[in-house]
Amino acid sequence: MTTPPPALLVAGHGTRDEAGAEAFRSFVRELGRRHPELPVAGGFIELSPPPLGEAVAELVGQGVRRFAAVPLMLVSAGHAKGDIPAALAREKERHPGISYTYGRPLGPHPSLLSVLERRLDEALGDSVTTPEERAGVTVLLVGRGSTDPDANAEVHKAARLLWEGRGYAGVETAFVSLAAPDVPAGLDRCAKLGARRIVVLPYFLFTGILPDRVRRQTEDWAAAHPETEVRSADVIGPEPELLDLVMERYREAVAGDLRMNCDSCVYRIALPGFEDKVGLPQQPHFHPDDDGGHDGHGHHHHGGHTHSHAH
Repeated sequence: MTTPPPALLVAGHGTRDEAGAEAFRSFVRELGRRHPELPVAGGFIELSPPPLGEAVAELVGQGVRRFAAVPLMLVSAGHAKGDIPAALAREKERHPGISYTYGRPLGPHPSLLSVLERRLDEALGDSVTTPEERAGVTVLLVGRGSTDPDANAEVHKAARLLWEGRGYAGVETAFVSLAAPDVPAGLDRCAKLGARRIVVLPYFLFTGILPDRVRRQTEDWAAAHPETEVRSADVIGPEPELLDLVMERYREAVAGDLRMNCDSCVYRIALPGFEDKVGLPQQPHFHPDDDGGHDGHGHHHHGGHTHSHAH
């Protein structure tokens, strides 16, 4: 008798935006349709149903004992580094006998960069058709923003990779919350660098409150700066590349081939201003829809093994 493959558990941030939450749930359903050989379920850390614990309980109810969890997140910030591993540790206590591996976040993957480039082309339309015209376009890539410097640096890495070889005037970076520069300051920077045509590109998977805020702030800035042409691009969305990438992260997790970056993790390395984070034990995020169990200390997963931060 062959051992069934581990189930795919997709972990999301959660959002107060119902359209964004439904986009996640629809994406998980599509993964299940594409991969009938796998049990697939998904849940959120906070803000929207279903909570991650409910998704685990659903799979356990189907007889699943082995999981590979993939964070549906572009960068490894507090959720991916702490909340999800802590929540998985809690589920292991709730459901004795289950085991899991934990995959890595999605970006910046070349296939996602291709989708971002497509979003830029869509925003520019027929106004940019030649390399010379593209060389006059400055891109402002806007990330979620985090109190984790490593997560913010990952957005800068994505911006640099998007710039390389594509012929834009430049790709600048801004954040919608918790980190500087914010969107207006990012647009100011582009203008000071001489930009005459700017495309604001949200580095987000799905629609939601924060991408809506990016678009609104962009429109406000553009209205105050009529001398600069400013366009807004769409979020990445449930593209085939994203569906394929989640499965790539799933296969990595199953095979134990995880290449997580720990060199600049605030939980391992004393970075200036963040020294108090080193060795900090992780707690699962409280989800109001999750009614069971008690919270235990979580663990941070690196490269196929597990360790607590306190070492």
